[in-house]
Amino acid sequence: MRILRRIAFTIIGIFVVLQFIRPGRNTMDTPSPHDINTRFAVPPEIQTVLRSSCYDCHSNNTRYPWYAEVQPVGWFLSDDIQNGKKHLNFSEFGRYTVRQQFIRLSDIIEQIDEEKMPLPAYLMIHTDARLSSAQKDLVIAWVRSAEDSIRAWYPPDSLAGPRRASRENRK
Repeated sequence: MRILRRIAFTIIGIFVVLQFIRPGRNTMDTPSPHDINTRFAVPPEIQTVLRSSCYDCHSNNTRYPWYAEVQPVGWFLSDDIQNGKKHLNFSEFGRYTVRQQFIRLSDIIEQIDEEKMPLPAYLMIHTDARLSSAQKDLVIAWVRSAEDSIRAWYPPDSLAGPRRASRENRK
């Protein structure tokens, strides 16, 4: 019985110590000068969808839920956020080359079409982030118009490049 009590106190002690080891927060006090809004006109209805469904993991401003204060959950969230920003960061979109912008815009369509984004695990807790068919259509139409504006200014061969294999090509 003593050994079980010791194990329990050790586990509780480790858990308490972990609460003092926290990852940095993904927040900015001022808007980024490189935000996607500086590159493309983002209508308010699109901005609302992006903020509710994408920005927590794909921008420099995350809305943290209460459970992010509990470690090691906070570490997992931080890792997910850093991974999401590595693939697409709306706050730093203007820093991407034109080709990278074009590819990332195309990726947005692919991710929405294949229902890969928002992530199912994220949607389990953030039910307001689930995209309706109308919202998906709205975002895809906006992305296509942004792609068209890039195509109007840059030669097509400057936008082409190696792409990930689509779902159909991987089968």
